[in-house]
Amino acid sequence: MVIELIGLVAFAASGALAAVRAKLDLFGVVVLGLTTALGGGIIRDVLLGIHPPTTLRSWPYLLTAAVTGVAVFFFHPQVARLRRAVLLADAVGLGVFVTAGTTTALQNHVPAYTACLIGMTVGIGGGAIRDVLLREIPMVLRKEIYAVAALAGAVVVPIAAWLGLPDVWGTVLGSALVVAIRLIALWRHWNAPVPRAGGTAAS
Repeated sequence: MVIELIGLVAFAASGALAAVRAKLDLFGVVVLGLTTALGGGIIRDVLLGIHPPTTLRSWPYLLTAAVTGVAVFFFHPQVARLRRAVLLADAVGLGVFVTAGTTTALQNHVPAYTACLIGMTVGIGGGAIRDVLLREIPMVLRKEIYAVAALAGAVVVPIAAWLGLPDVWGTVLGSALVVAIRLIALWRHWNAPVPRAGGTAAS
């Protein structure tokens, strides 16, 4: 629970900072923070038929994300200077959310590959919605090793279950893989391949 809330704060802070850079008002900053933090989990629950979504039934999640948004609005210069800490917390939160989402999907008896895709969506969904609301191409589709890290961590969960390991092992190993890939990618400035400039000549 504590680790999830740390990740929630990191996700909410990233959404709120993006809203501040876009010069949104206080309400907009809080909404973007909530959307980034809770969007992936809401998509998961909608896909799995869980109504109402879990994060909308648990006040600590809503309160934590909302308070983070308000804090970023008033103290965004100080928060921006904590970039490394926010990135680390974001990596941990991504790992926990992805593996927890995959586990939840497996518990709802969906195929393993579907569970992995849902787990990945939990990690990247909120950020994608944030970017769409800001009229930007989602960052996970154009920059950084993010969705790939999420999918890699998600795949560990059904493999651990297939090997007969307790759920906690899948969560720990999958989360550790996500964090490792994210931190190495940030350190080495890795990005997914993009098309080379230019194109075929018109005939």
